[in-house]
Amino acid sequence: MSTSRDLGREQEAGQTLAGHTPSVRPPLTMHITQLNRECLLCLFSFLDKDSRKSLSRTCTQLREVFEDPTLWPLLHFHSLAELRKDNFRLGPALRSLSICWHSSRVQVCSIEDWLKSAFQRSVCSQHENLVNEFLLQVCDRCPNLASVTLSGCGHVTDDCLARLLLSCPRLRTLRLENCARVTNRTLAAVAAHGRALQTLHVDFCRNVSAAGLLRLRAACPSLTLSAEHSAAMIPDQPPRARACAASVFPAAPGGLCLPHPTSSYGGRARD
Repeated sequence: MSTSRDLGREQEAGQTLAGHTPSVRPPLTMHITQLNRECLLCLFSFLDKDSRKSLSRTCTQLREVFEDPTLWPLLHFHSLAELRKDNFRLGPALRSLSICWHSSRVQVCSIEDWLKSAFQRSVCSQHENLVNEFLLQVCDRCPNLASVTLSGCGHVTDDCLARLLLSCPRLRTLRLENCARVTNRTLAAVAAHGRALQTLHVDFCRNVSAAGLLRLRAACPSLTLSAEHSAAMIPDQPPRARACAASVFPAAPGGLCLPHPTSSYGGRARD
């Protein structure tokens, strides 16, 4: 018994013998720009920031997808240099932001300004205001931010973090690690403005004191608080305090100065 496949082959053979070439259907093809907006957004979501930027340069339609705020709910930066790139967009859809800089330069940033050498100052001058200026843009454009992580950002200030808390009322998680300029003023700003905040980390932030942490605990008992090594670290002291310490502890025999028990790399006094 002949099957339909056999009949098809016989028909095709007959057409060939009669001088007719069987028609061949071209393969189905689709250009990327024929995809709808939802598919394009999904496609872009699998790409890193640089790849998204490169693809957006090919045509106007893909540029519009790159500019879509809903494409940018998460932003993660692994160096301060990435903040200068134009390969991302800030917008109201941003929910999670992290800047984690693990570099030997972090140690230079942590030194107080009056103790830095000329070379160290020149190193810091290249990125000193980067994080603060970036966070000010976040304050203006990302009111729905829910989570912020800053690690190794030695120049971020209390004032900048206070403004972040004011501008992002939905912020639930704030993680700060090895941020040398963060003091008890940030803790006070959390108590005053962090109404939605559920988790706060101030790990290895040497200018946060135990007294400041206790005040925050009393003001916000439901807050999940982590301060690994912070209150146990030696705080900075301004030059005037160091001069007073030198007058109280005179030079030891042989011209060596006895160290003040709480002296460190210089800096701001703790509350």
